[in-house]
Amino acid sequence: MTQVSHEQWGQVSGLGSVDMWVLQSPQVKVEVLTLGAIIRSVCCPGTSGQMTDVVLGYDDLEGYVSDKRYLGAVVGRVANRIARGRFAVDGKEYQLDTNNGPNAIHGGLRGFNKALWVAAEVEGGVRLSLTSPDGDQGYPGEVQVSVSYTLQGETLTAEYEARSTKTTPINITNHSYFNLAGQGAADIYDHHVSIAAPSFLPVDDSVIPTGEIRAVESTAFDLREPALLGTRLKELPGPGFDHNFCLSSPGDPWTERHAARVRHAASGRVLEVSTSQPGLQFYTANVLDGSITGKAGSRYGKHSAFCLETQNWPDAVNQVSFPDCLVRPGEVYRHVTRFTFTTA
Repeated sequence: MTQVSHEQWGQVSGLGSVDMWVLQSPQVKVEVLTLGAIIRSVCCPGTSGQMTDVVLGYDDLEGYVSDKRYLGAVVGRVANRIARGRFAVDGKEYQLDTNNGPNAIHGGLRGFNKALWVAAEVEGGVRLSLTSPDGDQGYPGEVQVSVSYTLQGETLTAEYEARSTKTTPINITNHSYFNLAGQGAADIYDHHVSIAAPSFLPVDDSVIPTGEIRAVESTAFDLREPALLGTRLKELPGPGFDHNFCLSSPGDPWTERHAARVRHAASGRVLEVSTSQPGLQFYTANVLDGSITGKAGSRYGKHSAFCLETQNWPDAVNQVSFPDCLVRPGEVYRHVTRFTFTTA
């Protein structure tokens, strides 16, 4: 049985009151903020039974208001990157603000992560809703979006829905940073990770997919069997993982499937992820540099966490061979992701 409660957590000037919702099962405790639909914490036990928070974040609301790294937040309308911030829909060109080098990322300068969501209790959790007006951050159509977080035993489920009054790209995900040794641990080098993907998307210098769908076999991206992250990161060209792993092929039905498993041997904690999304962006916190002060004074440095962002493929709105990311009037965008926290 999951207990659900909430309390006011602070005020944001120009937005209003921010609440924190607490979901508590016998195994796991989750905190959710109405600002950005942020997962503020996930506390789960290791083999010793000790409960530890495994999600990076901040002690106070101001940390989240000023945050630029999307810690724990829902990102959208379009997660990940859109090349040069440009796309065309129904013959009309759209230009977004570029906020990641030459590209647009995670919905814009004020994406869903900075919005105040409206919360309502549902069985075992909370449903957060938001209206994104026509023209928001440069995107067409008024979009009604919701995310429901529910907790059952060891499993936290995120269910996303969206509808639009005009054809628009939509690709929503959660951007939690995990460290199974506990938030504040120095790095993730002692984690073993596996991702159930036969292929990945190579990227250019600005991290935009080149359009190639490359097999992982005989590359450092072959994570179909558990790999020690510290060793694998040394084999990888560049600063770390920030790549889309292809869980399905374009045209395949979006059905829920196992996506990834991460294990931290010292604590015994295991995180397993399943999703109905066709892609998984695996990111190893390459740009964290110690300048962020997080919970309990922790300094978050490079490779201090990992993200498992279940989503459509990056820049899909500009790449016709990628899975369709457009939502048309009358259609419902819907997908589910489950995070299961166990020990082994």
